[in-house]
Amino acid sequence: MADLEYFVERGVATIRLNRPDRKNAFTMPMIEEWAGHLAAARTDPTVRAVVLTGAGDAFCSGVDLGSLSGGERTPLQRKQTLTDHIHRIAYALEDLDKPVIAALNGVAVGAGLDMALMCDMRFAARSARFSEGYIRVGLLPGDGGCYYLPRLVGTAKALELLLTGDFVDGEEAERIGMVNRVCDDERLMDETYAFAERLAAMPPVAVGMIKRAVYQSRTTDLRTSLDLISSHMAVFQSTDDSREAFAAFREKRTPRFVGR
Repeated sequence: MADLEYFVERGVATIRLNRPDRKNAFTMPMIEEWAGHLAAARTDPTVRAVVLTGAGDAFCSGVDLGSLSGGERTPLQRKQTLTDHIHRIAYALEDLDKPVIAALNGVAVGAGLDMALMCDMRFAARSARFSEGYIRVGLLPGDGGCYYLPRLVGTAKALELLLTGDFVDGEEAERIGMVNRVCDDERLMDETYAFAERLAAMPPVAVGMIKRAVYQSRTTDLRTSLDLISSHMAVFQSTDDSREAFAAFREKRTPRFVGR
């Protein structure tokens, strides 16, 4: 049985962490495969959205420390474990213009939570619980928690969670903006896939351009953002997807998009 599963159905690619006996703690080989799947999804025209989830009763408990190479490691080796391996997921997601939804079916702790925070959206089971947790075990947030969490919940709340390692449940996570939606446990995957398939049915070129514009606009001024979107608009309106979307709207029918 593979530690990481990948499959595509109805325009949605699923990446499933599959080590339920270890609460889906990930290893370095899993990271390499994970990054490879994201790169493949980027160029696969049949993939129009991605769902990330975990097997069993957990989403992800972070890195499997027991899987790291034994013996004392130098500071440079410790840094390289992050920059050359674990951080590859963040870079791959930044390079992916297709929407990525984390389906949080259970506990997400430390790097496991950060892997969810770097996705575009998060749906959570009502029983799920989340904690940055690093500080409780003498570590710093090594997988982007200091970057992603404040952008979702604000600086003050992020500092509270990062500095205490406190857990929040699904409903509290929704209230503070950490997750988009809380679902009954037995409905989580159905609701996540239904939403992912809605996104997959949208014009894929427009979806990619909108996602890119949103993220780029976080670090640019208004004039730069508007200049970017005017270029995107001009390009998109020349595509078959744009013409099909408008024709389908006018004719009150379901559109059929070609994509890239």
